[in-house]
Amino acid sequence: MKIMITIFFFLISTTLFAQNIVEFRGTNRSGQYNETGLLKQWSKSGPKLLLKIEGVGKGYSQPIYVDGKIFISGIKEDTTDILSAYNLKGEMLWETPYGRSWTASYIDSRSTPTFENGNLYVASGTGQMNCIDAKSGEVIWHVDASKKYHGEIFKHGDAECPLVIKNAVLYTTGGEENTMVALSKTDGSLVWKAKSLGGAKSYASPVLIHYKGKDIILAQTSENLIAINADNGEIIWSYDLKQYHKHKLGVGAQTNPPLFFNNEIFVASGYEHPGIMLSLSDDGKSVQLKWLNYTIDTHHGGVVLVDGNIYGSTWDNNAHGKWASVNWETGKTNWETAWKNKGSIISADGLLYLFEEKRGNVALLEPSTDSLKIISTYKIEFGTGPYWAHPSIYDGKFFIRHGDFLMIYNIKDD
Repeated sequence: MKIMITIFFFLISTTLFAQNIVEFRGTNRSGQYNETGLLKQWSKSGPKLLLKIEGVGKGYSQPIYVDGKIFISGIKEDTTDILSAYNLKGEMLWETPYGRSWTASYIDSRSTPTFENGNLYVASGTGQMNCIDAKSGEVIWHVDASKKYHGEIFKHGDAECPLVIKNAVLYTTGGEENTMVALSKTDGSLVWKAKSLGGAKSYASPVLIHYKGKDIILAQTSENLIAINADNGEIIWSYDLKQYHKHKLGVGAQTNPPLFFNNEIFVASGYEHPGIMLSLSDDGKSVQLKWLNYTIDTHHGGVVLVDGNIYGSTWDNNAHGKWASVNWETGKTNWETAWKNKGSIISADGLLYLFEEKRGNVALLEPSTDSLKIISTYKIEFGTGPYWAHPSIYDGKFFIRHGDFLMIYNIKDD
């Protein structure tokens, strides 16, 4: 297992580590956190709570942690998205408004900031892109990207976590004019545009993969999975995802970052849409369907790949779901099991971490193709609203956000 994970990190993230990027869902948005020496079980009350911060703002976004500082987005007043920085004493270092929040439905901040070389990139719920100095909180540049480039935001707002590549930061516009724009990291000016293939922008954040010496962006609109040349914005290929949206709900709702491994791409999006495995051609200029799996229709909690198997939650309806494991190579379902409810999942140090979305139950799991093997559980007692923020792990610390509260636990095996 450790060999496979090491190869996985090497294939997809060598460039990212060189750029010192910290972003949504860990290494290349895979749900994997490169941590070792973590606790193999917890007490009945859960791991030790190191810090609880109230007042981070209402949000479904994930906290990130860099060089002793916590960065988190949230709505603190009216309809403004605000990015805040805290130290590990819980003291606020700065807070900066960065755009209009989404107010039509589920009114919480959505975008997890991306850190790279001293700067933070974050998008508001209405599509305003920002570069913010991580030390001072000063806005370096601000672009109303959705408005300026005639984007089309899908039904429940802009949830994109900006993707940083070489000299640019990316924003998926969707709409009838463009699919995506690359903005200069220096001043927000346009570097390139990718043409439109139709459809609004989705909720899923894009992913950068490195394949046969080329940097390729995997972006999702409400209709397609699209491969884009990272150097110039040219569309390499597209795959129709909407063809599988047969349920009356969720038509056009792509919700999770794709997983890439071993020249293959996996996407899932809830609503009885199948989990889809695609194989890249040798030259990377096309894909073909490898398999469909109708069990692992993960809603918006992400999926992880551990030792050749995919783990994630399943969708029964918007309020309920189970958990499942599927073999990456064959698409065969290993198991599907009910535990509390559906939710988000991440992985670190060979273990799985589940965060159930309805009542805030947290579980530590041993990955297994036989069954759902729960080691320890506890329950989050602070905050209000759905438990939709994905947890994260940095420096042996487990970060969980629920609404206006951020909790940090020690999960290091000292």
